[in-house]
Amino acid sequence: MRRIVALSGGVGGARFLRGLVRATDPAGLTVVGNVGDDVEVLGLHVSPDLDSILYALGGVADEERGWGRADETWVAFGEAVRLGGEGWFSLGDRDLGLHLVRTQALARGEPLSAVTARLANAFGIEATLLPATDDRLRTWVDTPAGSFPFQEWFVARRHGDEVDLVRFEGEDAATPAPGVVEAIEHAELIVICPSNPFISIWPILAVGGIREALERRAAPCVAVSPLVGGRAIKGPADRMLQRLAGGTDPGRVATCYRGVIDVLVFDESEADAAPGVELQGARPVAAPTLMHDEVAAAELARTVLTAVD
Repeated sequence: MRRIVALSGGVGGARFLRGLVRATDPAGLTVVGNVGDDVEVLGLHVSPDLDSILYALGGVADEERGWGRADETWVAFGEAVRLGGEGWFSLGDRDLGLHLVRTQALARGEPLSAVTARLANAFGIEATLLPATDDRLRTWVDTPAGSFPFQEWFVARRHGDEVDLVRFEGEDAATPAPGVVEAIEHAELIVICPSNPFISIWPILAVGGIREALERRAAPCVAVSPLVGGRAIKGPADRMLQRLAGGTDPGRVATCYRGVIDVLVFDESEADAAPGVELQGARPVAAPTLMHDEVAAAELARTVLTAVD
C-alpha cells in the first residue's frame, strides 16, 4: 500500500481524487482539504470544499450541475427564503442534513477533523479526509471594488471582480489538524490536486506547519495544473493567474508552488511550455488532463503516480 497525501480544493480536486482512488489503494490515501472557503449560512457551518470531496468520494455528487448532491431537492431552503432568510447561498435538502449534523457537533465542542472523519465513514469513504486545520481560517480577496470574504466574492458577486490580493484571516493562529503533518512526514508521494492555487491550495499552505512540513518532506511532490490550454474548466483560476502571476502558461502555475513541488503535470496541448516549468525548479510532464469522466480522471491519476517513478 502506497502512502499518499493529496492537497485539494473543491470541485476540480474532488474530481481528480475520484480518479485517484480508482488508480491506487484508497486505504493509503490521506486528503487534506481546504477550509478557507468555509462559511456560515442560515446559522449553519458549511464546508464547501470538504463537502465536494465527501460527495465525490461517496459517489453522490451531482455530475450535471458540477456541485452539491445528486437527486437534490430544495424544499427547506425555498421555505427559508420565503420567510425572509438569506438566499444568496443555496442549500439543498440533503446538503442541509449534513450541515445540521456538522453544526450541532461543532457546537458541542467537537473539532472539525473529528466531525469530518465521522461524515467520511458515513459515506463509506476508505481514504482519510482531514481539514487543513480545526481552527478558524477564512479566505479574503482584495479587489478594486473592495475587500470581500471569499464566498461573498465567489457566490454573491459571481467572482466578477478582479483580484489584487488573496489573504487568510486567522493564519497566524491556525495550526494543522491532528494527523496532517504526520501524514506528510510519512508519505511516499504528495500530490497537489488540480485546484485553483490561490484560493484552494494557498489556504492550506497558509496553516502554520503545513508548508514547512512540505518543504522538508522526504517524499516527492507532484502538482497538477488546473488549466487546459491556458483556460480554467470552471471558475476564475485563469483570470487570477493572469492578474496575480502574469500569465496562464504552466510555468506561471509552477511559480505558485515554488519550493514545494518537484514535478508539474500539465495538459499536453501546452507541451511547448515545458522550459518555463523547468525555470521554476520543477520537472515538466505533459499529458491529457481533461477529466471528462472517471476513466479520464483515473488515467490522469496514473500519470501522476508514475511521474516520479
